[in-house]
Amino acid sequence: MAGNMGMEQLIPIVNKLQDAFTQLGVHMQLDLPQIAVVGGQSAGKSSVLENFVGRDFLPRGSGIVTRRPLILQLIHSNTEYAEFLHCKGKKFVDFNEVRGEIEAETDRITGSNKGISPVPINLRVYSPNVLNLTLIDLPGLTKVPIGDQPVDIEQQIKAMIFQFIRRESCLILAVTPANTDLANSDALKLAKEVDPQGLRTIGVITKLDLMDEGTDARDVLENKLLPLRRGYIGVVNRSQKDIDGRKDISAALAAERKFFLSHPSYRHIADRLGTPYLQRVLNQQLTNHIRDTLPGLRDKLQKQLLTLEKDVEQYKHFRPDDPSIKTKAMLQMIQQLQTDFERTIEGSGSAQINTNELSGGAKINRLFHERFPFEIVKMEFDEKELRREIAFAIRNIHGIRVGLFTPDMAFEAIVKKQIARLKEPSLKCVDLVVQELSNVVRVCTERMSRYPRLREETERIIMSHVRSREQQCKEQLVLFVDCELAYMNTNHEDFIGFANAQNQSENSAKSGHRALGNQVIRKGYMCIHNLGIMKGGSRDYWFVLTSESISWFKDEEEREKKYMLPLDGLKLRDLEQGFMSRRHMFALFNPEGRNVYKDYKQLELSCETQDDVDSWKASFLRAGVYPEKTSEAANGEDSEGNESSDTSGTSSMDPQLERQVETIRNLVDSYMRIVTKTTRDLVPKTIMMMIINNAKDFINGELLAHLYASGDQSQMMEESPEEALKREEMLRMYHACKEALRIIGDVSMATVSTPVPPPVKNDWLESRLDSNPRLSPPSPGGPRRAAPAQQGSLGQRGAPPVPGGAGRPAPPLPSRPGGSAPPPPGARPLPSQGLPAPLIPTRR
Repeated sequence: MAGNMGMEQLIPIVNKLQDAFTQLGVHMQLDLPQIAVVGGQSAGKSSVLENFVGRDFLPRGSGIVTRRPLILQLIHSNTEYAEFLHCKGKKFVDFNEVRGEIEAETDRITGSNKGISPVPINLRVYSPNVLNLTLIDLPGLTKVPIGDQPVDIEQQIKAMIFQFIRRESCLILAVTPANTDLANSDALKLAKEVDPQGLRTIGVITKLDLMDEGTDARDVLENKLLPLRRGYIGVVNRSQKDIDGRKDISAALAAERKFFLSHPSYRHIADRLGTPYLQRVLNQQLTNHIRDTLPGLRDKLQKQLLTLEKDVEQYKHFRPDDPSIKTKAMLQMIQQLQTDFERTIEGSGSAQINTNELSGGAKINRLFHERFPFEIVKMEFDEKELRREIAFAIRNIHGIRVGLFTPDMAFEAIVKKQIARLKEPSLKCVDLVVQELSNVVRVCTERMSRYPRLREETERIIMSHVRSREQQCKEQLVLFVDCELAYMNTNHEDFIGFANAQNQSENSAKSGHRALGNQVIRKGYMCIHNLGIMKGGSRDYWFVLTSESISWFKDEEEREKKYMLPLDGLKLRDLEQGFMSRRHMFALFNPEGRNVYKDYKQLELSCETQDDVDSWKASFLRAGVYPEKTSEAANGEDSEGNESSDTSGTSSMDPQLERQVETIRNLVDSYMRIVTKTTRDLVPKTIMMMIINNAKDFINGELLAHLYASGDQSQMMEESPEEALKREEMLRMYHACKEALRIIGDVSMATVSTPVPPPVKNDWLESRLDSNPRLSPPSPGGPRRAAPAQQGSLGQRGAPPVPGGAGRPAPPLPSRPGGSAPPPPGARPLPSQGLPAPLIPTRR
């Protein structure tokens, strides 16, 4: 059987596109349009559809044959067979059997007495000669119910048809037989309702060979009479006798061609008539649709190509077996590591800036200026405990004697004990800095992930060096503390001296933060946890910390103040995380047991990260709110057991001893301020010099030499299997993307898009519903004229008028059936010349 040649030429184009996109792993949805045939009963709809596919498989006969919608899905495949949705798994290779199954399935639902049903039959035809298309064969329009048909048969069929042709992606073939009046075509009326612009509607005129002798449809086919935007195409289908006689489609196409070439009214437009031309028009619509989708596909590909090019740049000229390329790659990665490490520490801007959390130099800066001072304050002496120690020291130094003067040995003993405690926060600061350096090195070596052995060796060498420097740095800091212990410099310019110490007030230590005034120290969100269950249990508020108070507001606009809490006498304590909670908690409380906030002994606060908590604690330190000491907590627990010893040690002091304790206390406080200030200044400097700067110099100067000395470079530069796979996949994607773009270019060059025809005046579809139905629409180039008294076949417009009766001359030569003699071949005037259409005599 003859196939659809135009469709077969489109298949390789679509296949090429789909192959290219499949390789890319990109979903390419062409969404080719559906094609639906609409028309009256026995108009030849099924034959038109069958001719388009090029296969003979639909039921034929007189009356209503198609009684259920047939949704025919054409699917491109290597083998040819058909499959019904209601017979899953059963393959039909004989198309006569397909026809029989369609008839049987129709009868199963509708019965055998002309009943109809909107339930569609789904048929899939797999073939190497088709595109992926959906064709819809719809029941013919009928007005008078017969057999088992319902009374509202017309409305039911119309609703069924609208269900399909309303879709914007549906091409409508409005089929009208030539031996009926086109002005009354229901197919064109329905198409007009859903497609008023006429962009999707193609008129198909069937049964041209069955018109009465002496009549023709030339004016219609030339789109002069009752024009459509896309015009009309005439076809001649096989008759029932041809079908019964097994006349195949190719013979029918040859007979159709012969008919048009030999007919005097159609021979001049024979190249624009017939089933092959209808196939070409529909195939061109498919081509236009494919071309319309190409720009979107091209944009998607070009975006993907740009993304891939950045990653592929390093792989383009890569050859795994070339040692020179490996050496070059190693040098480049070490240079990149040097740059990244320096940028991360110095903060001069990196290509990969962390926007989620502090890291690198910023994190180390916080450790130096927030975490380290906080750790020092945390280990500071407990007031009550310190005074007791000073009292014991003074009395033990005096021994059995009654001391008249304050002994300086007590000052030295207490200060040494306090200075020795500085070792712990100093060494802890080193540990935290080294931990962050380890994170920096791990992040900076991520670019080496292609070569896992090189990355592992690089990290090992750098961290080994950092660990050795860490030990030296710790020794240096311990030495620094030992130097402080070795000599008490009481002549320091900042030391208050003995005379001033006696004049200091008892609260001198607490007055430092008042010098700030009531300035704002910090703002930010924290969560309050002890609000009560009625208020939700916990909620975020906007906190404003000043040197005298902490206030919280509903939000950062600071309009609605919820509470203001004075900071006098408050301290900080850590709280354990709640069950199933990821927030880090701490609390403000009064050591004397008073209520802090409403009826609560403590205000429970939390932040999302430990860094935020540490930062808030450092801010509270600036405001003079210090953390709770472990000894203080212990004293609170067993205060009853220590009551007697406390009393014996402190409460029974005589006034002279009390003055001496206060003097030593002020001297210790002054000297420890000097030592703490020096420590806070020197520890970060020592860490910077001995660890961070040294690590930077090591990476810049010695790392490469250590790598060369550590073993075989070729083994070190072996790619990981995952990386080799990733490289191959990326290169494949890159080339597939370029190939797909090339194919799209080829398709654009190989196919031609036809422009949409200009609009035509098709208000004739409404004009026949006017009050005077006897007026026929004007023909292009001619005036409006009266319609015949009796409607005849398609294209006939009544008998020739009496000369002068209608203001139009009679045809000069009556020998031509149309009223005028045909001119010789080649001399026929073209339709575009605007000549009046000839009159066609009435049927006799």
